Amino acid sequence: MFLALKELKKSKLRYGLVGIIMILLSFLVLIISGLANGLSHDSASSIIEMKADRFILSDDAEGKLLRSQMKKEDVDNILAQVDEKDAVPMYMKVSTLEKEGSSKKVDVAIFSSKPDSFIAPKVIEGKHNSLENNEIIADKSIKEKGVNLGDELVEPISNKVFKVVGFTENQMFSHSPVVRMNEEVWDSIAMPHQKDYNVIALNTDKEIKNAKVVDKKEVLKGIPGHKEQQGTLTMIIAFLIVIAALLIGVFFYVITLQKTHQLGVLKAIGTKNSYLVKALVVQAVFLTSISLVISISLVLAVRTVLPAGMPFLLTATTIAQFSGIFIVISILGTLFSLYHVLKIDALEAIGGGM
Repeated sequence: MFLALKELKKSKLRYGLVGIIMILLSFLVLIISGLANGLSHDSASSIIEMKADRFILSDDAEGKLLRSQMKKEDVDNILAQVDEKDAVPMYMKVSTLEKEGSSKKVDVAIFSSKPDSFIAPKVIEGKHNSLENNEIIADKSIKEKGVNLGDELVEPISNKVFKVVGFTENQMFSHSPVVRMNEEVWDSIAMPHQKDYNVIALNTDKEIKNAKVVDKKEVLKGIPGHKEQQGTLTMIIAFLIVIAALLIGVFFYVITLQKTHQLGVLKAIGTKNSYLVKALVVQAVFLTSISLVISISLVLAVRTVLPAGMPFLLTATTIAQFSGIFIVISILGTLFSLYHVLKIDALEAIGGGM
């Protein structure tokens, strides 16, 4: 430990440059991870936050909620197999609402289901009771589009006017705010092919006969663009981590080569390989830890100045996971250096340095 920290203190510029590279790499990984999680949450938070782990869709839906259309007799058959409180049929569609008295239009996802069920989101502002036929609650992100509490929105198919009476949070679908309304009004706004329920949310592990039951992960994959976005960003993060491991390994290997003579001297006076290896690992872990603290601070600072509309989500768990990954790859990245330390011959090293 003493040797490792003493060398870091003496060679500030050399190890400082390595630290800067590690700060930039970990900063990039955390930023991209935050954007990936933000996009994921922004496209599917209404499903992610929904207190249902399983869903029933029509057989031909291929896991896609909006494509699913369930006949009334099929829904009745399913509901007969479970307790009433454990299964909630739901209508869904994407639409564009127009603000009353204005030309402003808002793209939304409309959800409609039985009120006060287990899938009902928490209202953080406004009315908390059951909705009347002309009332809706919306995700608070709709405020960014100029819609406030008490505003009226017109549904284009029926020309029916709805009043915004409450706001929820974390209720997005395909990057659009979710608007919830009373299911009794659904027939008046739905197209002929949208009269059927889209999905049944389940809050039970009971086996359902004559129905296609899918888990939440499969439903999330069926949300337009969700799987593709996550695949692309995950690949970028994976490449950054691989690049970080290679760079860390190369830097420590080059630094170790430069001090072959000093290591030979230490070996000649009786320093054990285990001590030298421990010093190298301590340097890597210490340097990585300091770099992570700085990069995390930078990420948190950047997060405070990001535009409100930019989806960004970075939890303490995610930060801890990537910090652990970087510490592990910093240790693994020193393997080349460890091998060089172990094979150094004291006499050759000292002689080669004369």
